[in-house]
Amino acid sequence: MKRIVAGIIAHVDAGKTTLSEALLYRAGAVRQLGRVDNGDAFLDSDDLEKQRGITIFSHQASLQHGDLDLTLLDTPGHVDFASQTEQVFSVLDYAILVVSATDGIQGYTRTLWRLLAHYHVPTFIFVNKMDAPTADRDGVLAQLQDVFSTGCIAFGNADGSPTVPADAAEDIAMQDDAVLEQYLDSGELNDDTVRQMIQQRKVFPCYFGAALKLDGVDSFLAGLDHWTQATEYADDFGAKVFKISHDDKGERLTWLRLTGGQLANKDVILGEQKVNQLRVYNGTKFTIRQSVTAGEVCAIPNLTDTHAGQGLGNAADAPKPESQPVLTYTLDPQGHDIHDCLRILRELEDEDPQLHVAWSSHLQEIRVQIMGAVQLEILQQILHDRFQLDVGFGEGSILYKETISQPVEGVGHFEPLRHYAEVHLLMQPAPRGSGLTFDADCSLEILGKNWQHQVLSNLGAKEHLGVLTGAPLTDVKMTLVTGRASIVHSVGGDFREATWRAVRQGLMMLQRQNACQLLEPWYRFRLEVGQDQVGRAMNDIQRMNGSFDASAEPTTASGMTTLTGTAPVSEMQDYSQEVQAYTHGQGQLECLVDGYRLCHNAEEVVAAADYDPVGDLDNTPGSVFCAHGAGYPVQWDDVPGMAHVDYAYTAEVLATLETDN
Repeated sequence: MKRIVAGIIAHVDAGKTTLSEALLYRAGAVRQLGRVDNGDAFLDSDDLEKQRGITIFSHQASLQHGDLDLTLLDTPGHVDFASQTEQVFSVLDYAILVVSATDGIQGYTRTLWRLLAHYHVPTFIFVNKMDAPTADRDGVLAQLQDVFSTGCIAFGNADGSPTVPADAAEDIAMQDDAVLEQYLDSGELNDDTVRQMIQQRKVFPCYFGAALKLDGVDSFLAGLDHWTQATEYADDFGAKVFKISHDDKGERLTWLRLTGGQLANKDVILGEQKVNQLRVYNGTKFTIRQSVTAGEVCAIPNLTDTHAGQGLGNAADAPKPESQPVLTYTLDPQGHDIHDCLRILRELEDEDPQLHVAWSSHLQEIRVQIMGAVQLEILQQILHDRFQLDVGFGEGSILYKETISQPVEGVGHFEPLRHYAEVHLLMQPAPRGSGLTFDADCSLEILGKNWQHQVLSNLGAKEHLGVLTGAPLTDVKMTLVTGRASIVHSVGGDFREATWRAVRQGLMMLQRQNACQLLEPWYRFRLEVGQDQVGRAMNDIQRMNGSFDASAEPTTASGMTTLTGTAPVSEMQDYSQEVQAYTHGQGQLECLVDGYRLCHNAEEVVAAADYDPVGDLDNTPGSVFCAHGAGYPVQWDDVPGMAHVDYAYTAEVLATLETDN
């Protein structure tokens, strides 16, 4: 059979889990049709999901229809769990995007569409709730074509056959010039050609129905069977990890999809670790297999050092998730042992890396990063139900980041008794959103390959902090340009210290030249208010240092005006309550994180942080930074605006620091 892995995704309340139930029921995979509101949905098996009526964790189910063997991965629909949804994207053959006919395309639906494009996932669209009196088939289809792609084309025939509808053939052909030319010459559209266009994300088949009443579900199943094509896999073993969880016995499960070859019980992976069991889940139940082959999804108990996004064998690691938390909260242990709390949160961070649990030994304080209020409520409930831990969290604060505005050469020197290492790093501004990247441009005659590897490994081994507020450093390219080692005295740990010191010394030089910048997260908002409230809304946005989309004029429909634009998260995070108040519950505010930009009130934030970059020893595990600029000068005349090593300044800094040499 044709083996396909598809993820089902949607904005919350679009009917995603209901459609999953309907697909499983019509395919004969379940005997009884479950419902979210009854708490008996096959894929919402967790008690928290039953209580809240939303999907919080990704789940797996299997069904067969015709020649199709479909593994269905159900994902969370709330924006606060976007990172968990995104983890699944890298292992999908296809995505099923559910859109509500009554609500149309929501703000988070746009985010999901952007992520699907980022991961190049071919997508089928199911427009749900077509039984509602306000459902407008043509209107929703027009919106899909206008907002998403002209390739969103209605599939499915009145007789239930999966072939291309006669009135859709020309629209499909128009999505590709070569296909259109062939179609105009022959008057026919080959099914294999359509499958390729779907695979290439030029065509997005759209189906309409009502999952709760099973309307349109059979036609959609037939379409999945007919229009999907199996992936070709390599013979060599490869797999991608997309989830870490713990079962009801506390065993750690590594969920992965094979992208090549096969995996058998007792095979050795990840160094000397053996596969002690292969589980293939269907809902909460699983079967134990002796082997799995390329294309299948399985869970392996008790592996260590695995993480979501990790590539095994010949599979590459998945890219860093686009969805990143922007709020940080301090844990209030409320009488519990702080180290027990840290251990438990580390386990939850293992399952959801975006929690970014941070421990300050100096302050004896735990901080976690959160997407929003709903995720925080769920986290507290998990701590209570699973670990019998009742804790609180302080008021949330904005997660700032720092970057640089001009190049600098940072020099790190480490030379206590019988140790020696020296590292020179060229640090350059990088495009916004690129994070930290590391490279080497150093002759092996100057610094050996092993030492260069040590430098690059240590650059990526820790989170580098800026010198304005101690916020994480981002959007910087760091290049090893030269260094020095001793044949007698240098060991690997010496280059760790020298590397981290080089980063810090470069940043402190830039701080003196006012070339360090503070970044803050911004929202992209969609605000819907009454016509008589537009003036108030526009004044509010300007007061919050926001701006409106220049290319999008305010639109008015049914007496409501829609405004779109961007604004700082720090200013807008509590604005929804105001909107509800002055619109008397008629207005609606949708906010989605739109990345990081320059902080609108940087001086105020830096002053409030009162951060001491010299006294912050959290950046120097086991030692303090030494900003010693010893070594030979390196010329960078070809780099415009280069901040050369200022030896007088490094001596000045050195005088303010405790040093170990």
